[in-house]
Amino acid sequence: MTAGKGLRMQLWATGHLLRSRMIAPMGPRKLVGMTRILRTYGPHATTGFALAANRRPDGTGLVDERGSLTWQEIQDRADALAVGLAAQGDAPTSVAILCRNHRGFVDAFLAAGRLGVPALLLNTGFSGPQLAEVLEREQSTLIVYDEEFAGLVADARSRIPALTEVLSWVDDESATRDEVTAEQLITAHRGERPPPARPGRVVLLTSGTTGTPKGASRSGGGPQELAAMLERIPWHGEETVVVAAPTFHAWGFGQLVIAATMACTIVLRRRFDPEATLALADEHRATGIALVPVMLERIMELPAEVLDRYPLSSVRFVTASGSRMRGEAVTAFMDRFGDKVYNSYNATEAGQISVASPADLRHASDTAGRPVTGTTVKLVDDEGREVPVGEVGRIVVRGASEFDGYTAGDTKESLDGFMVSGDVGRMDADGRLYVVGRDDDMIVSGGENVYPVEVERAIGELSAVREVVVVGVDDEAFGQRLAAYVVPTEPDAVSPDDVRAHVKARLAGYKVPRDVVLIDELPRNASGKVVARDLPEVSS
Repeated sequence: MTAGKGLRMQLWATGHLLRSRMIAPMGPRKLVGMTRILRTYGPHATTGFALAANRRPDGTGLVDERGSLTWQEIQDRADALAVGLAAQGDAPTSVAILCRNHRGFVDAFLAAGRLGVPALLLNTGFSGPQLAEVLEREQSTLIVYDEEFAGLVADARSRIPALTEVLSWVDDESATRDEVTAEQLITAHRGERPPPARPGRVVLLTSGTTGTPKGASRSGGGPQELAAMLERIPWHGEETVVVAAPTFHAWGFGQLVIAATMACTIVLRRRFDPEATLALADEHRATGIALVPVMLERIMELPAEVLDRYPLSSVRFVTASGSRMRGEAVTAFMDRFGDKVYNSYNATEAGQISVASPADLRHASDTAGRPVTGTTVKLVDDEGREVPVGEVGRIVVRGASEFDGYTAGDTKESLDGFMVSGDVGRMDADGRLYVVGRDDDMIVSGGENVYPVEVERAIGELSAVREVVVVGVDDEAFGQRLAAYVVPTEPDAVSPDDVRAHVKARLAGYKVPRDVVLIDELPRNASGKVVARDLPEVSS
């Protein structure tokens, strides 16, 4: 980047930070404090929380089922917990966090930063073997976890005898227990501060829908990356945002960090409930809701009389990412609540790639929108040549942040300075991106290439279908064949023959699934993605 272009980008970013009130007027003392924080923490995920406490120490920083905390209380709790964790056996090499959306997640993540060790964000949908495998691979010897996961942690302990355990959320705070709890440590060390340390990295895990998830870390793009998001999505500083997306997931965690950096009050609820999410937004006069697509779908499945109770008049944006959004759910939401939905296409390794505005989604409800400023997206063939507009190609990305590699030592494939996302898609003449699926999702059946998403979209047109996923299964004659797993809106609402006839009327014959399996629900992980390995097997 030339010096002139770099200066223009800095001015552009500053303009958006000012307009969104991310940068606010402040007196000399707070300005000095902000400068000290930036020098101490650098561009780290914990920085925003420290900046918010400097900016609004007595302002409400977080609300959960236990009540509210000011920004300064959040900082004080993190200091105390860090001191307490450091005293638990040997000095931790990392802090593994197995928590749902509540203050304990924030406490543990910030405490890890205070100790200068990695914070490993664990999927709350893990099985026992997955948890143990990840903890072993990441060499984690200290875990902070919710009481409901005690059984999983016990399984992991059988493989990692030296594992130090600290309970975070407990259902009954008054009960006597042998385990050490985070609240005990915070109370015992209140007012203490750990020795200064440069914050350790945050390790996010890939979705792991087909295998054990990988640990990934990324160098932040700083103000430019934040400004690129603020340019598209109307966040404003010092407002209130409901973060319903799982905070351990890259998308939910990013929304948590952005909210803190903007000094926005963060409203959390341990478990997602569609009506409760609407109620929280209305009760707290939230201007934003961050969720994953399946959450928006579940909201729109509520009865009309329930939806009528929550006008969401204060909400200015609902931002979603993490998986493909069903177009009919997006349209139904905007028809009822207004054009407020913003669909983000992100990757754990690449950060934010593109954003679809409400206008984009009105034009095409399945679009991932246009690349954000500072990010270049290309669609290439197997030889790395750009494909024509409208044709499907591999999505490669170059953005403001850099992928530092997986914790196991490997990294993403790159192509001429672009990271290969692993997704395939197409671009329309107006520059809108459409994600067709994963590169390895393509099904080759009888020599014909099929991307499941187009079959899923056709089946999803049926009013009797609640949701659907299409996968490839082994076939002796064709190599692979298509299997569709369909969740009807109610029992007997649709038959396999209905599904096949509908697809045959809209797509080529080789795209008609031979197997149509009717099931009660799709197996999903905590971030809403379908876990293919948990689908019922079909006979050969």
